[in-house]
Amino acid sequence: MSNTVWELDFYSRPILDGSGKKLWEVLICESPNSTKRSPDALFKYAEYCPSTQVNSLWLREAIEKAISVSPTPPKKIRFFRRQMNNMIVKACEDAGINPVPSRRTYALNQWLDQRIKDVYPQEAGFDLQTANAISVQYPPLNAIPLPDAVKGDRGDKWTFVSLAATDFDDMQDWEVAFAESFALSLLDIQADTAIPGLIIYSPRATPLAAWMSGLEMGYLQLEKTARPQLRLETGLSDSWTLINLTTKEIVQQGEEFETAKQKANGVHFLAIQSDPNSEAFAGFWLLKE
Repeated sequence: MSNTVWELDFYSRPILDGSGKKLWEVLICESPNSTKRSPDALFKYAEYCPSTQVNSLWLREAIEKAISVSPTPPKKIRFFRRQMNNMIVKACEDAGINPVPSRRTYALNQWLDQRIKDVYPQEAGFDLQTANAISVQYPPLNAIPLPDAVKGDRGDKWTFVSLAATDFDDMQDWEVAFAESFALSLLDIQADTAIPGLIIYSPRATPLAAWMSGLEMGYLQLEKTARPQLRLETGLSDSWTLINLTTKEIVQQGEEFETAKQKANGVHFLAIQSDPNSEAFAGFWLLKE
């Protein structure tokens, strides 16, 4: 079975046709699910859609066109745009592809930013006033506790750490049961950039990692409220309380993690091990906010 994953956006663009209606566009690109994968080698497909033909049938046909010219068909298609959920889900399912709501559309986000900057302004009918309308904001959500079956007990420990970006060059050689990564070159991350991360040590490392592997991993985020916590954002709208930060010292560590994350263009990681002496990982996910 193919391990290829695609990312898709279908939405109006800041371009007006001859009748003053917005053009729509489908963008499809391959996820760079390896630290070794060059972004330049990723499959991409783009097609404009008249506003009069915006429906799941047109989108399904576009997906099928992309499949017909791609090196490898995808096992699933990720998408981030919530308001297009029903149409995208139906089109993907009609095309026989599993649709997955996800914030893990890193390559697509980069490509969309590039087209907003370099492509759309060159098109006849470009409308500057609506150029920012295709950006996406994720409103804050209330985090919920991890399920009882996987959440840590008093035997669990954790620590903030960091690795140099160049350390991820050999990630495919690491012993990891559940993992997902992407090409850091996609974001122009320099080799000596410090990538911050969180390692959880748990006697239930494998069940915890297995459960997380079923999520669409988004990113870690510090929430500074009356009860500070480190949240795990998944899917399009799920938020989990991963760790409660119970002292000023630990909150400061969380703030330092956030600062390091910003310096690394939002890139960070989450790892799970059975104990600090283990050379294997039950889970390892490279993430980006």
